[in-house]
Amino acid sequence: MTDSEHKALDRLEERQRVLRRGATLQRENESAEELFVLRKGVMMSSVLLDDGSRQILRFLFPGDMIGTAALAYRDAPETLTALSEATVCPFDKNAFSVLTAAHPRVAGLIYVVSQIERVSLTDRLASLGRTSAKARVGALLLELRNRQRTTDKSIVDEFTLGLTQEEIGDATGLTAVHVNRMLRQLEDDGMIARTGGKVRLLDDAALAQASNYVDRFEGLDLSWLPAAR
Repeated sequence: MTDSEHKALDRLEERQRVLRRGATLQRENESAEELFVLRKGVMMSSVLLDDGSRQILRFLFPGDMIGTAALAYRDAPETLTALSEATVCPFDKNAFSVLTAAHPRVAGLIYVVSQIERVSLTDRLASLGRTSAKARVGALLLELRNRQRTTDKSIVDEFTLGLTQEEIGDATGLTAVHVNRMLRQLEDDGMIARTGGKVRLLDDAALAQASNYVDRFEGLDLSWLPAAR
C-alpha cells in the first residue's frame, strides 16, 4: 500500500480501548454505531441460538477490522467478545465512509478480506454437516495457526492455542468432552503435539488432507484492484 493509504488506516487507530478476557465489546441485536480495529489480543464473533447455546462464527486476530457486519444493519448481527486481554481501536461508520471514498483500493482490499471470511465461514458450515469431529477440530487448528502466522512471521509449526475446549466446541458444534477426545486422537495419529497451552502441527499435509482443509488466504487474485491514487 502507499504511504497515504497507510496513514489513512492509521487514523482509524487513534483511540484505544482495553478489554479484559470475557468482556463483550458489542452485543447481538443492540445498536451498532462503531467499527473497530483489533490491535492486540484475540476475540471472537458469535450468535446465540434459540436453545441458548452459542455458535462461534469467527476468531479475530490483531490487524482485523471487526464489527463490519454491522455496516449493513442498524443493529449488530453478532456479539464480539474478548478471548484474552485485548486492545481495540474504535471508529464510527462515517470515518469508514470517508476512508473508502478517498481510497478505493483500500475499500477493495477490505472487500477481499470480507470475501475470504465469507468463504471460510462457508467451509466451516459445510464441515459441520459433512465431516467428522476429528476433521472439524483439525481444520480449526490449521485455521488458527495460519491466521496467527499472517501477522507473526515467527510462527511456523507451533502456536499458542489460547482457547478452552468449550470454545473450540462452540466453533465446531461439539461438546468439550468430544473436543478433548478428538485432540487426543490427533495426537495419537502423530499429527499434533501439545505442550503447556501450545500446539505443534507435526504433519501439515496429512492434517489438511484428513480435515478437508483449504487455506483461503492462498490463491488470491488481486489484479482487479484499482490503481493507487
